[in-house]
Amino acid sequence: MIEYTAIAGGICAPQGFRAAGVKTGIKSQTKEDVAVIWAACTSAAAGMYTLNKMCAAPVTLTKRHLTDGYARAIVVNSGCANACTGEQGLQDALTMVRETARALDLQPSDIAVASTGVIGTFLPMDKVTAGIRQACENLSPQGHDSTMRAIMTTDTFVKELAVEFVLDGRVARIGGMAKGAGMIEPNMATMLSFMTTDAAIQPALLKKALQAAVERSFHAITIDGDTSTNDTVLVLANGLAGNTLIDKEDELFDTFSAALEHVCIYLAKLIVRDGEGATKFLEITVQGAADFAGAKLAAKSIANSPLVKTAFFGQDPNWGRIVAAAGYSGAAMEQDKVSLWIGGHKIVENGQGTGFAGEELTKVMAQKDIAVVIDLGAGAASATVWTCDFSYEYVRINGEYTT
Repeated sequence: MIEYTAIAGGICAPQGFRAAGVKTGIKSQTKEDVAVIWAACTSAAAGMYTLNKMCAAPVTLTKRHLTDGYARAIVVNSGCANACTGEQGLQDALTMVRETARALDLQPSDIAVASTGVIGTFLPMDKVTAGIRQACENLSPQGHDSTMRAIMTTDTFVKELAVEFVLDGRVARIGGMAKGAGMIEPNMATMLSFMTTDAAIQPALLKKALQAAVERSFHAITIDGDTSTNDTVLVLANGLAGNTLIDKEDELFDTFSAALEHVCIYLAKLIVRDGEGATKFLEITVQGAADFAGAKLAAKSIANSPLVKTAFFGQDPNWGRIVAAAGYSGAAMEQDKVSLWIGGHKIVENGQGTGFAGEELTKVMAQKDIAVVIDLGAGAASATVWTCDFSYEYVRINGEYTT
């Protein structure tokens, strides 16, 4: 059993990392919107990105720069996604990288870049470049807070975690932050997440650990079923913890991977809790599936159903919407073996209602945190997805997003 101790400092908690976020006026004069994260030495680097074919320029450039598996810094802005901006957008992303490299005496290929905000507008590069220079001057071991604020858009609270754990007899740390509240259905979401660690790990294995962690965290949340153009998860590992280099899939790799997954799941759940207009946090578990893929398919189908989400918002005991969403998901299931629990109460057994409905179920659905479990009766696999309800406020926020 791995023990994790939560510590202060976010992405600056691991040894050898500094960060800063500054106000440039991209979003407003009162909010940070450009940030830089810096590693004291060359670090193994890995990323996961949106699968949206209209991916933003920063995603394209970062993929290119991380091809060799190493990086030293991340530069990021909010308020403008730099997506659907053509060749100028790519040049603007490259300018962000070059400006950061110049300020930190690095090579442009050492730097990853990310953006978030409104799609289809160009970056105000005079503000961005001035902000990058200021952020690089302000880099600090206490810079996690301003950096977190600099990546937020419609987020209503910061999302970060840092933990320390024992790795190879040494104390290792992982720090992480994330932003996202709408246009959330990973693979991935209008979501950025940056993680740092002082563990020593080979780049290919860092990538493998990240892929597994993301699959069970950021790929297991949904707010509205929309996949953004800018989704990026990045992790830098500088090795300063002094553990034996993780270069094979052994016990050390498993320990590190579990810690990374722990941080990712924590951040992913915070994104759901901050869903635009959300009033409820819903944990959807599908069990009795033929395989993991089918379990996750059914869980995502339930979690993305507007009828399910609005029913939970209105506390409408219409449980048929849940089993219907599982039924059309494409996952294998045995109709006469299906069971459903909401808030620990058995609502369906062997494909039929148990009679627990009406006022009793309405009271259960009035809770803020609700667990939904459905058994498909088709096997032994399971998967869990986290989501939220749809409220009137969600419609207002997204109806007025650019106005």
